[in-house]
Amino acid sequence: MTSAVVLLSGGLDSATLLHYVKARLGFQSIQALTFLYGQKHARETACARAQAQAAGVAAHHEINLSFFGRLVAEASALTGRAAPVPALAALKPQDLDQPPTYVPNRNMLFLSIAAALAEARGIENVFYGAQTQDRYGYWDCTAEFLERLNAVLALNRRKKVVVQAPFLLMSKREVLKIGLELGVNYTQTWSCYRGEDTACGVCPACIERAAAFAALQTPDPLAAT
Repeated sequence: MTSAVVLLSGGLDSATLLHYVKARLGFQSIQALTFLYGQKHARETACARAQAQAAGVAAHHEINLSFFGRLVAEASALTGRAAPVPALAALKPQDLDQPPTYVPNRNMLFLSIAAALAEARGIENVFYGAQTQDRYGYWDCTAEFLERLNAVLALNRRKKVVVQAPFLLMSKREVLKIGLELGVNYTQTWSCYRGEDTACGVCPACIERAAAFAALQTPDPLAAT
């Protein structure tokens, strides 16, 4: 039985990835990892649980890293209580390659833990939902980051682990198209950075999500809620 570790936040990309890894790539035994890292809200966590159940994962691990959120609190709009999450339209062009919603070394931390779990369980493959955003980006969601991270992991003298990001070079529309074909329930996903009762519609994540649904001429099940 092929096994994999999948990072599962509960957002559109990671939810799609989970079902893609199982249905398209054929990994039947999946260890899903969800991190509580001191973010301003945990709206995605319940969605992660629902997606893990729907995919029939072997195990769903929720890891409390609240200390990390405190360490980097003022460096990111996602962890700092005083810093507001900006609207995408308010960002300056020079900020789009690393906007205020970037969390310092978050993916490095998450993937290190995922690689440790994989190695301990004899699993070779770790998947995360890195996707080159259409209008903004993060350095830890790039092909160069992935290549260099895997070069470090390749130094392991016994059980080597490989990190994969199948959506890395896809647009949000392409990722969503895959998910729709797989029947992913997008009602059980959350993208908005602000985490209010309804999606704000203006933060970077909301804009990207709305554009993807619009491009496929498909209504977003969360748009009216």
